[in-house]
Amino acid sequence: MRHARRRVVRRVTRLAAACGLLLGGTMVARAAGADQAPAAAPGRPGDTGTALVARLGTARTAGSWIGADGRAVVAVTDGAAARAVRRAGAEAKTVAHSMEELKSATAALRSAPRVPGTAWAVDYRTNRVVVRADRTVSAGDWSRLGRVAHGIGGFVHMERTKGVFTARLNGARPILSAGGRCSAGFNVTDGRSDFILTAGHCGPAGTVWFAGDPGGRPLGTTVDSAFPGSDFSLVRYSGGTAGAGADVVAVGKGKGVRITGAADPAVGQRVFRSGSTSGLRDGRVTALDATVNYPEGTVTGLVETTVCAEPGDSGGPLFAEGVALGVTSGGNGDCTTGGTTFFQPVTRALSALGVRLVRAAGDPGGGARAGTSSPTVSPGAAARGTVRALPARLTDVRNAGPGLLVIAGSLVALAAARYLRAERDRRAYRRRYSAAWSRPGGGDGRERAPDGRRAPVT
Repeated sequence: MRHARRRVVRRVTRLAAACGLLLGGTMVARAAGADQAPAAAPGRPGDTGTALVARLGTARTAGSWIGADGRAVVAVTDGAAARAVRRAGAEAKTVAHSMEELKSATAALRSAPRVPGTAWAVDYRTNRVVVRADRTVSAGDWSRLGRVAHGIGGFVHMERTKGVFTARLNGARPILSAGGRCSAGFNVTDGRSDFILTAGHCGPAGTVWFAGDPGGRPLGTTVDSAFPGSDFSLVRYSGGTAGAGADVVAVGKGKGVRITGAADPAVGQRVFRSGSTSGLRDGRVTALDATVNYPEGTVTGLVETTVCAEPGDSGGPLFAEGVALGVTSGGNGDCTTGGTTFFQPVTRALSALGVRLVRAAGDPGGGARAGTSSPTVSPGAAARGTVRALPARLTDVRNAGPGLLVIAGSLVALAAARYLRAERDRRAYRRRYSAAWSRPGGGDGRERAPDGRRAPVT
């Protein structure tokens, strides 16, 4: 019975060691590829909806969004389009008005006399254009805008909102000028110099900026700015380069998020914003291509969100899963009562300015220093964390270390099991021949053959 138990223990040990080797190898393999970010991510909800809208056209669709279950939802105007959407694996919602009609409505609103304190955007989910007015809009202006909306059609919805629509001048780290305080957005480069991408309303070309830390050191000068119309600007670093950690945006408490690419957000997507006043905040994208009539002027093509913001957060980065999405423009409310915040899409700003995001040196596509490559990828396509070379990933104890330890432990267990087996065999061998040594006439340790002669030593 004792020998049977020993055999069971040995077999279980060998089986556990073999499983450990398999598990450890899998862990190491995953660690080796954990930081790789795919160049594109087809099949993601936002990408699926956008692709279907592009394929079916704006006359048969009215936008797309990410549903509560994570699936892409596409608004369609006919049965054939609905069947095409379902075949693609997305959910179809039949609506009365196409995107062409909705865009025509927003164009009519833009052509009407400008009313500061108003904003509008297409609400894909309800298939209507929502017009909002803050408390600064007079009853007369609101009435005149209401008549314009009534003339467009019943799918234009009018509503009053709390607070005041303002640019959030006054996150990402604070940057200071004579005109007030803003937040640094993303570090970008044109291949020769590095810049800060921030909001255009923060300051016109020629504005001198200082770091918001206690030292107040000179930071850079605005060399290009667009506001109103759009809301972005470039601040060239005084030293020409952004320095270490240029591909990371600060989120408070000494932490940051590495930015690996740029994209346009999707309606319904969860997003994060960092600002020097209110820190890290999150919310959902509620509309795209929004228009806001600030007191300083009208800005179009903005991303509308439920993320809160406060004065000083202007220019701060909007991102999700390591992908840059926008820079903070303005909104209403605050981070106590909530509100609506608008963002300048980062892809449009990069294209208009002829720059690209700074990337860490050594990243795929990178060069001798930070800032040599920054591909635009689909929302969510970039991996979280740092993208590093294979040797660095394998030698990082936080990634490959656990797998290597499992492999080492399994090899030790296998070696121990083999040693114990060999030791058992040696002991059995000794027991077998010790009996022969103790027989009469066997004092030299050799057994006698049947003819009486001693057997040769083997």
